[in-house]
Amino acid sequence: MAYNIPERYSDLTPAAKLDKKTLNKMVWMSCFLQASFNYERMQACGWLWGILPGLKKIHTNKEDLKASMAHNLDFLNTHPFLVTFVMGIVLSLEQNKAETATIRSVRISAAGPLGGIGDALFWLTLVPITAGITANMALNDKSIIGAILFLVIFNAVQFAVRYFLMHWSYNLGTKAVTMLTSNAKEFTRAASILGIFVVGGLIANYGATSLRITVGSPTINIQSLIDGILPKLIPLLITLGIYTLIKKGWTPVKCILLILVTGIVGCAFGIWAGDSKAMDNDGNTIAGGYNPLVEWYTYDCGEKEPSAKEQKHATQEIIKQLQDLGIKIDATADAISDLGYGGSGYEQK
Repeated sequence: MAYNIPERYSDLTPAAKLDKKTLNKMVWMSCFLQASFNYERMQACGWLWGILPGLKKIHTNKEDLKASMAHNLDFLNTHPFLVTFVMGIVLSLEQNKAETATIRSVRISAAGPLGGIGDALFWLTLVPITAGITANMALNDKSIIGAILFLVIFNAVQFAVRYFLMHWSYNLGTKAVTMLTSNAKEFTRAASILGIFVVGGLIANYGATSLRITVGSPTINIQSLIDGILPKLIPLLITLGIYTLIKKGWTPVKCILLILVTGIVGCAFGIWAGDSKAMDNDGNTIAGGYNPLVEWYTYDCGEKEPSAKEQKHATQEIIKQLQDLGIKIDATADAISDLGYGGSGYEQK
């Protein structure tokens, strides 16, 4: 038998104000908002779990607590990092024993805009900026500090936002909804523009896709011609192409598969440039980074870097010339090998 939620609570006496300890406890419990996510009520179970400590202190009447728990199981879908904003408002209404219909409508009206605002604020702004900076640190310094720093910054920001919104919205009450929704469109647009700007910078900085194709004699590198028109043009075109496909209804999985297939087929035909540092059996660097399966053009990288054997031979010649000039140098085979890259494995006598 379905439970009929009453329009008003039995006990209409406003409850005592919740203490900071209870509010802080609900902040931590809000982390489980999506723990029982389902496609019927989305985040409803996690929402009720997070707000339940406050409801138990507000409703001492068991029937009122039952009614409150029932309507707080309504469909809910909002941003998990901003959910404490909605919690604070709802708890303020529950404390003042507002009508259940009012609480339900305010909950939905407050939760809705937060989805877009949270995405623009966190996924399109905070994450790209933080990940871009820390990933660059990890790549350049070859250190795990970059990954640790990303986790520290990301979690510090989200928990600071959770705590602040819980206390601020609870003290402000329903006025917080008006303050949020009045400028929600402008705020979302500004955050989205900043996020897109940062993502564009990341594409230019980390977009390494380039062409391997060379033609003519003397050799003309197609990628050099493209860079003369607009550097990083290939990554830009790939990004715009994927964006167009998504706008046409393609799923992210299809786009990922398309990129994988394009990359594999392109490398098989020697279209994309490689930087694998691969070497042949003689220790010579393979031109272009790899040998394509289908060689339909002659790759010429211009001036060829000397191999390890050539460097060693040149070093031996230099040592011989120095010895002929009367400079005695005691050099072992390992020392000569080190000298190939500017080492100092010798002693002047």
